[in-house]
Amino acid sequence: MTRNETVCVIIAAKNAEETIGRAVRSALAEPEVAEVVVVDDGSGDRTMAAAGAADDGSGRLDIVRFPANRGPSAARNHAISHSRAPLIAILDADDFFFPGRFRPMLACRDWDFIADNIAFMERAEPARLPADFAPNPRPLDLEAFVLGNISRRGAARGELGFLKPVMRRAFLTAHGLAYREDMRLGEDYDLYVRALMAGARYTLIESCGYGAVIRADSLSGRHRTKDLEALLGAEHAILSAGNVPSGAADAMRRHHRQIGRRHALRAFLDRKRADGMGGVLAYALENPAAMPAIAGGILRDKLAAAQRRVKPPQPAPKGGLRYLLPVDQK
Repeated sequence: MTRNETVCVIIAAKNAEETIGRAVRSALAEPEVAEVVVVDDGSGDRTMAAAGAADDGSGRLDIVRFPANRGPSAARNHAISHSRAPLIAILDADDFFFPGRFRPMLACRDWDFIADNIAFMERAEPARLPADFAPNPRPLDLEAFVLGNISRRGAARGELGFLKPVMRRAFLTAHGLAYREDMRLGEDYDLYVRALMAGARYTLIESCGYGAVIRADSLSGRHRTKDLEALLGAEHAILSAGNVPSGAADAMRRHHRQIGRRHALRAFLDRKRADGMGGVLAYALENPAAMPAIAGGILRDKLAAAQRRVKPPQPAPKGGLRYLLPVDQK
């Protein structure tokens, strides 16, 4: 790293007036941040005004407004092209940085992407700051990244797609990398896969500088059938190119099948809502191979709902934080 490498923080926001101020303030508080670019993606509330109210007068905040919603990928691409700092960091409008987030990241060497740990929390204000974990940097390759996005029965869901790395602008530019604007689900996963395919050196550290508030109404939590379809299409295009290393290709096919089952279930439920039992029967006749996966998905959803009714929720982790990357919390 060189001393003059600074960070641009990019925030795509839609109807985020309650949280955007905290996000902007947390970014402006970091001394390594030279720019904060907020793109108000067609909000119908006071998101733009709330972002402006968080300005610290340093001249680092820039707010852009889209008259109509274009999606997070378009907003991020616009912000990247609008900014100049050599390092790019993505911050969701309802999340925030913990103090000192970038220091341990920028102390590491020889990376194109670097991601730190994420603390998930139920409340907007955690009971405490994350523990001071040692960075313990380690490389992340394509196969490990894809496997880290696959859910397994009896295990926590695959979450590496939630990583919010700092990215080198020069690497993105050299390889023509940008977010796919037809995607509103899995756009991060797709970008990271394509970067790793292009040879990105991706480093993980265990230090935690990113706070993510769990919301039931988040975009990833209320995906639509066409969002899953776009993710399937993007992954199919990568696999069809025929240049994915064998181990990573096997992992991607597993991930693709898992997303395909989710898509089939969502399409089935859409048809049922639209056409009732007649639609259900028609869908079964048109897609017989998908029915076992659909039946399994419905059964799993019903069992999960029943379990939630009879089993009390687990207590929140100490301090109200759950970490994405496994760490020693003693």
